[in-house]
Amino acid sequence: MDFDLLIIAGLFSFLAAVLHIGVVIGGPNWYRFFGAGESMALMAEQGSLKPTVITLGIALALTIWGGYAWSGAGYLPRMPFIKLALPTITAIYLLRGLGGLVAPFVTNHPQVKQNSTAFWIWSSAVCLVIGLIHLIGVATRWTTL
Repeated sequence: MDFDLLIIAGLFSFLAAVLHIGVVIGGPNWYRFFGAGESMALMAEQGSLKPTVITLGIALALTIWGGYAWSGAGYLPRMPFIKLALPTITAIYLLRGLGGLVAPFVTNHPQVKQNSTAFWIWSSAVCLVIGLIHLIGVATRWTTL
């Protein structure tokens, strides 16, 4: 097992999962600060479980993605469907990154407009960087997956 970009990619996914858990613990102000949108913050203020379920679901997905990246790096045991999962995870990060850089400039959809343009730019840049790290890591490790 050698150190590679999939270890860093997995670390980013795990970090994002922890941040999502922090948002649930931090409550409505954290939903606002991290750009979940005013509707999510208001639901959290009203005691709705919907923001918690959605945010913890995202945290779970990110944890699984981190596990797949570390599995691909040989840091964890081989996970099932790894040659399908890693490119799919990579594509999701890249599409979120690219889509989020374009969406605030081409649509007035309420789901997009509830967040600031600054939120879309910085969060999309983060997703794009993570996606590129995944892409290079997967390409480097492809024959050993």
